[in-house]
Amino acid sequence: MQKNVEKMTKNYSPNFDRKKRDINKIKYLIFHYTGMKNDKSSIKKLTSFSSNVSCHYYITAFGKLIQMVPDSYIAWHAGKSKWRNEISLNKSSIGIEISNPGHQHGYKKFNEKQIKCLIKISKFLISKYKINKKNILGHSDISPLRKKDPGEKFPWKLLSKYKIGIWHKVKTKKFKIKNEIRIQTKISEFIKFLKRIGYSVEYSNKYELKKIIKAFQMRFRPNIIDGKLDSECYSIAKSLTNYK
Repeated sequence: MQKNVEKMTKNYSPNFDRKKRDINKIKYLIFHYTGMKNDKSSIKKLTSFSSNVSCHYYITAFGKLIQMVPDSYIAWHAGKSKWRNEISLNKSSIGIEISNPGHQHGYKKFNEKQIKCLIKISKFLISKYKINKKNILGHSDISPLRKKDPGEKFPWKLLSKYKIGIWHKVKTKKFKIKNEIRIQTKISEFIKFLKRIGYSVEYSNKYELKKIIKAFQMRFRPNIIDGKLDSECYSIAKSLTNYK
């Protein structure tokens, strides 16, 4: 990893808290997609005084690594966020932006070079700050009512094989028709499972509930994202409450 860090370029953003933080309090790694058409527009936004957004690391469309904010400073990437009982995760996290046009501009798969770079920098940061794999999250995990990134094409299952994030062990093949059996009567149990996993489950209407379910599906059941609870989603959520 040291060799990879040496190859890393720097393009600092002005958008960060000026007071240094205690790096011992870093315990989350948050993945984002840029949601911009190309690297040029993404980097321009992340380094613009007026944008009020930034990240610690940026992975280009060609898999190159750029540092934008040093780890010892709080970058502005998570915004209004919550995981378990912690709010405003900027202060305790490192944010990694990955170049991808996102859902508004022709969302596409993350390429091999990007994922290779992501694995290297993630493993380095996990080791350096002793980050628990349960605390490796997507923006939509910590802000399910606001965000979709990094989206359903993000390779969480693959990354889990490198101990980057968690994945379930539910054999989904047994759910041949995933949405045939509706289990709306078990919504309250499902929500309890999500809360135990770490999700913020505060919602005021069916539309917001659907967003929360979609965020879970994008992360752990990406082949069908309809915001409806079915037996497969229920089983996956239940299994994750016992994750070790």
